[in-house]
Amino acid sequence: MNHDLKDIRILGTGAFVPDRIVTNDEVGTPAGVDDAWIVHKTAIRERRWAGAGEATSDLATSAARAALRSAGITAEQLSVIVVATSTPDRPQPPTAAYVQHRLGATGAAAFDVNAVCSGAVFALSAAGGTLLRQGGYALVIGADVYSRILDPTDRRTVVLFGDGAGAMVVGPAAHGTLVRHVALHTFGDLAGLITVPAGGSRMPLDHSGLDAGLQYFAMSGREVRRFVVEQLPQLVKEFLHEAAVEPGDIAHFIPHQANGVMLDEVFGALGMHRATMHRTLTHYGNTGAASIPLTLDVAAREHRFRPGELILLAGFGGGMSASFALIEWADN
Repeated sequence: MNHDLKDIRILGTGAFVPDRIVTNDEVGTPAGVDDAWIVHKTAIRERRWAGAGEATSDLATSAARAALRSAGITAEQLSVIVVATSTPDRPQPPTAAYVQHRLGATGAAAFDVNAVCSGAVFALSAAGGTLLRQGGYALVIGADVYSRILDPTDRRTVVLFGDGAGAMVVGPAAHGTLVRHVALHTFGDLAGLITVPAGGSRMPLDHSGLDAGLQYFAMSGREVRRFVVEQLPQLVKEFLHEAAVEPGDIAHFIPHQANGVMLDEVFGALGMHRATMHRTLTHYGNTGAASIPLTLDVAAREHRFRPGELILLAGFGGGMSASFALIEWADN
């Protein structure tokens, strides 16, 4: 699905990560790998994990408050809150309902979307479409706490993930960062590449499932990498053509922070010779749906963007899914 969001603009950003720093040695030892192996394979050096009392909604609420401050918008002005997450507080109610309550955004409709690590752009699209129909402002949040669903002995997954949240306030306005074009893709024939096998209606979680480790995140790493390396460059090319821009017009590239070594390979195939690729995975790891808005916020607060520059946001993850947003930066 491809569409323009007309006059929808990003008015502010925010992010939050937990205090606890988890080193490569801490995650690597139970999985039988060391710091050098993890850095060589992923370029990740550390990540943040939520504390015992922290859930996805807590991280999401903190990022949301930062984004509201950045935008100069109050919670009472929000008409919709969309949380992208695949690690909700509970199967129901939606995590967004907890965020709405904690913010005091009593007039806002609140719901979750799950497109795994592509989720933030899916949420941006959903929020933008809602605003075009009913007006007001929206809060778009990507938040995940993957540390709760990782098998500590699986080196393919446990070394990758961190916990975090990123948020954007969007709305129709005469100023702010323009959302020029959005595209969403799902490849359902590849849905089995990334799963949490048990805990849903297909396979309720019981004692036998727990004993078998079916509550943990599972990924077919080689096949996922093949999907990203082979599919993403062509999808980006098609997206930019639809948006009527050339690869050389892109000044900044913010991809999902999956694996630094893989991102370097993909970036080299995109032809965006003028673009800077922004990475937060070195210190935060793969933060799931949070990774794109979190990285956008970090770069914005470091004053890495100039007015008028084009920024490509690129998500990819379970489903398999891919999502893209072309935004034109403006200082808020």
